[in-house]
Amino acid sequence: MRISVIGCGYLGAVHAAAMAELGHDVIGVDVDPEKLAALTRGEAPFFEPGLPELLVSAGSTGRLRFTDDISEVRGAQVHFIAVGTPQVKGSNAADLRFVDAAVGQLLPHLSPGDVVVGKSTVPVGTAGAIAARLTESGTGAVLAWNPEFLREGFAVKDSLTPDRIVFGLPPEPEGAAVAGDALREVYARALADDTPLVVTDYATAELVKVSANAFLATKISFINAMAEIAEVTGADVTQLADAIGFDARIGRRFLGAGVGFGGGCLPKDIRGFMARADELGRGESVAFLKEVDAINLRRRQRVVDHVLELLDHAPFGKTVAVLGLAFKPHSDDVRDSPALDVAVRLKGLGADVRATDPQAIGNARRLHPQLDYRESFEDTVSGADVVVLVTEWDEYRYLDPDAVGALVASRNVVDGRNSYDPARWRAAGWSYRGLGKP
Repeated sequence: MRISVIGCGYLGAVHAAAMAELGHDVIGVDVDPEKLAALTRGEAPFFEPGLPELLVSAGSTGRLRFTDDISEVRGAQVHFIAVGTPQVKGSNAADLRFVDAAVGQLLPHLSPGDVVVGKSTVPVGTAGAIAARLTESGTGAVLAWNPEFLREGFAVKDSLTPDRIVFGLPPEPEGAAVAGDALREVYARALADDTPLVVTDYATAELVKVSANAFLATKISFINAMAEIAEVTGADVTQLADAIGFDARIGRRFLGAGVGFGGGCLPKDIRGFMARADELGRGESVAFLKEVDAINLRRRQRVVDHVLELLDHAPFGKTVAVLGLAFKPHSDDVRDSPALDVAVRLKGLGADVRATDPQAIGNARRLHPQLDYRESFEDTVSGADVVVLVTEWDEYRYLDPDAVGALVASRNVVDGRNSYDPARWRAAGWSYRGLGKP
């Protein structure tokens, strides 16, 4: 099948490469010439494990190419919209300018029977509005909504072998049949492997993604709220999470207390969900998400507070080694990153902040050039008064406290991800601080 992907950022680039790898003829469209050149060379414009190899593999077959000329999508049967929906500056709402522009640019090149497929995360009701535009255009194309569930760091796997697929189809039987048949052909391999498929309406398909992210954010903030209680009672939040995680109704995943979540999805999506619920007159239904967001942001300050306590509240001129800048390991994404936020806050308090990350230094430097970025771990911690773990890359999680102790000026560590064994670090002479841990 011939497929177009409009927007070749994180979502679009991965999706285009995966579709070509699965045997489809794919053309990716974007307005950024540097990004297109890199993708054409088989180079990912961002760090995502496995994507460069996938680009080279798919590109070598001739089934994947990229262009800035949207007219080249003519002849494709399925057109995926994969542009970004950032948060509006000064508001919680999602910015739909790029989605609206993509649809507008696509309309002149559609033919009867084409299927336009939304993959961008949008406020509920957006699909219905786009479907109306398609109808009014008289192109004969129909709309489907196919939300993405990619995890940064595992996006290639999630694209090639998804854990579920959702089709939001038109209400009209004929349109639903056309869109459903096309999407079943697109995802034929995954469906042949018995991947669960949910076929539903537009609104439900739109709500699936934001509901999933809201639930995950709530679970993370719940255990972080318990960490706040644990810190004033002497309880151990990690043992608490282990105990309640054995309950099959709760589960242990996403019950890791720490500095909280970030990135380009969870924070933006829960805020956008709140904004849309307010517009629908049902803001009270998701009012709890405001506290979910607030708990998450408080944990960043708690990490800073631990550092200040270890420095006797005199951070000026003291060296703080910050391990990690990306919002999570296996990514170079620093959007709304708790790690970068902690580093910037400490710098603002007068500390001499050295920061390192295996992949995210370049992106962090573009946002906050005032920090002292170091490429090597040893250079970062040498002579440090406090070491702070904020992104749990494996190279930071499994440190030898004695070896690190030989490099620092003072053995003080703040474990912002609760990754270390407190007893082991204390036995090596370190003053250890975790989140929600005695």
